[in-house]
Amino acid sequence: MGRTPLESWNDGAAKQAIVGFVTSAATEGSPGFVAPRDRVAVFDNDGTLWTEKPAPVQTAFVLGKLAERLEADPSLARERPYRAIADRDESYFRALNDQDPDAVASMAEAVGAAWEGTTFGEFEAEAARYLASWRHERFGVPYSGLVYRPMLELFDYLRAYGWRLFVCSGGGRDFMRVICEDTWGLPRENVIGSAPEFAYRDGVLVRRAALHGPVALGPGKPEYVLARTGRLPGFAAGNDDVREYAYTDCAERARATAERSGWTTVSVKNDWNVVFTERFAQEKPSASHQ
Repeated sequence: MGRTPLESWNDGAAKQAIVGFVTSAATEGSPGFVAPRDRVAVFDNDGTLWTEKPAPVQTAFVLGKLAERLEADPSLARERPYRAIADRDESYFRALNDQDPDAVASMAEAVGAAWEGTTFGEFEAEAARYLASWRHERFGVPYSGLVYRPMLELFDYLRAYGWRLFVCSGGGRDFMRVICEDTWGLPRENVIGSAPEFAYRDGVLVRRAALHGPVALGPGKPEYVLARTGRLPGFAAGNDDVREYAYTDCAERARATAERSGWTTVSVKNDWNVVFTERFAQEKPSASHQ
């Protein structure tokens, strides 16, 4: 295959581990050989393919919709998460960030109800308008500039060795599908995430309030991956704690699990020499970016 194209990756242990794994997986007779049919690679999205701090890109889209419903019907303030929006209850949003089951369930229920009856095309048009206007509060650029260039290079590298790529996120599947082809180069059917049930009404498909399965978080992710691909991934990637924003919650537990399980950990600060796709932030992460 020639020289590795992972140009935004520093030559170090992480890059060497990735290259070693991928080349071994493609070499028949090697201990690490992976049959072509089993070369399934799965990636998280928020924090893995683009920045998710101070909040995931989809957050303002969802909260904006719920705020509109609350303004139209103030009686909703008696319920979560509308009560938290009305009261600016930071404890609720921290619980949501920590994936507290009750907080996640209440948000999922509200989101389902907010777009119930919306057609496939209507939802996508709404998401596309939001993404066209959204700018990151710190960097001042659209979502497309916040995609991590090293991860797109990793996508290309894996493709060159016959890996099929999927994104599996707790975020909305249909929201991610709006950007997946132009941003990641992935077909829409390779995007897995939390999604509603659909109903066929009057000749069109519309969203129902109920979720199609559990929220794609934690143990929900492998369930969704297996259901979609029929296989468990041979390559999986999630986000770490040293990067353009600090990830302190559960960082020690994550590192301990990585060491115990033999996972390769990648540091945005130490292993990448370019971070974002936009030129505005091509500097190497400094102490202020950790």
